[in-house]
Amino acid sequence: MESSDCAAALEPSIFHNHGAAELDRFLTGAASRNEIALIIATIGDIEEDQPRFPNQAAGDSLLLPGVQEQIAGVRLPTGASASLAPDIDGADRDLGLRLLNSHPPEAPWWGLSLHGLVVQSAGGPAAHHEPTGQLDAILVDGLGHPVVAAWTPQSGEQRWYVIPDGCDCHPVLDWLRQHALPERVPNALRRARAPLARDQALQTPAEASALQALDDLETRYEDERGRIQSQQREATAAAEPVRNGLLYGTGTELERAVATTLTAAGFTVTELDEYLGDTASADLLVTYGPYRRLVEVKSASGNAGESLVGDLQRHLQTWPQLRPDEPVAGGVLIVNHQHRHEPADRTRAVYVRPEFVAALTAPVLSTLQLFDWWRNSDWAAIRSAMLVPATDEPGTETLPRVTTTNPTPAPNVDPAPRIRDRGWRDRLRRRGSIE
Repeated sequence: MESSDCAAALEPSIFHNHGAAELDRFLTGAASRNEIALIIATIGDIEEDQPRFPNQAAGDSLLLPGVQEQIAGVRLPTGASASLAPDIDGADRDLGLRLLNSHPPEAPWWGLSLHGLVVQSAGGPAAHHEPTGQLDAILVDGLGHPVVAAWTPQSGEQRWYVIPDGCDCHPVLDWLRQHALPERVPNALRRARAPLARDQALQTPAEASALQALDDLETRYEDERGRIQSQQREATAAAEPVRNGLLYGTGTELERAVATTLTAAGFTVTELDEYLGDTASADLLVTYGPYRRLVEVKSASGNAGESLVGDLQRHLQTWPQLRPDEPVAGGVLIVNHQHRHEPADRTRAVYVRPEFVAALTAPVLSTLQLFDWWRNSDWAAIRSAMLVPATDEPGTETLPRVTTTNPTPAPNVDPAPRIRDRGWRDRLRRRGSIE
């Protein structure tokens, strides 16, 4: 088609034999009609994977007509987010919302900036050009730098919308047809006698009212969609450390995830290394009303060794020497076992050997169990599993009790804990703790 008749240009080029002639005819045609030339151009390359030095940023640039200034784009780090620029309205605001809602989460953003060029002429001195156009931000990153913007030359005859590579083209084309052309180049729609031409002088009151109502509805939808997506991103950001810690974490990462989970279940959690000033005891001290437990947190890439239980018992035996005025009623061993396997391929129970399970004197929980309860906000299940009464064994010190012959359960704690281990159930039945 004849490019001078077009209403907008998509992905133009200023280079000879690559579209420069078509772009020049388009700009000349728009100028002859006293219309703004609308142009949509992308920056960056989502598939760019060339090797670079560690401190070398991936970038791109967009040369502008006249070859005196350019828009430079620097690829932002993974995880960078974008938001609407302040005080933006009209068609530009609608474009920003559409790009926010359709931009793939894994796709990158490019930080944009406007620069003049240095042009070296043959046999003469280099000419330094300062940028004369204006770059208006539509979307900005966390530092307020543009990632989507509109460039307008000093003459005001063109408007270049610069968007990142990887964006879905359909929302952009819908925006161009529904908002950009009616607002910026209404004559183009009139020439085509398009039904979307919004010349108020030619509309009936019913048409004007319906079109305004439709615009308001689309704005509310995009606002609500953006708000919900923001909530989803915030929820994922809050959940990710706990999820990764419980399912794949070791060391401090795992301990913090367990502490966060127990805190959410209503426990008061104390990190004992910090509290005692060294590593002389278990990892955590948890309190729920009158109930106090030591918590030992361990990890194992494969099956958990049975010796881990001995670590918890040793901490229970030495605790009275460390804090004689702060008695505890037992402990809990929490293990992230088989963490090199996918969660679906792991055993839910840490230990499965019947003889060993029957001899356990303290609850042993897997972080997979803890994760399932945390994910479903089943705080009562966590409290029930953590507050199983301590068991006396020959040759061990009797631990202080927080239960009586007819124990009164802690608030919101199931008086009959859901115990899957048969050995625990048999001993508790003998003690008269459950029916």
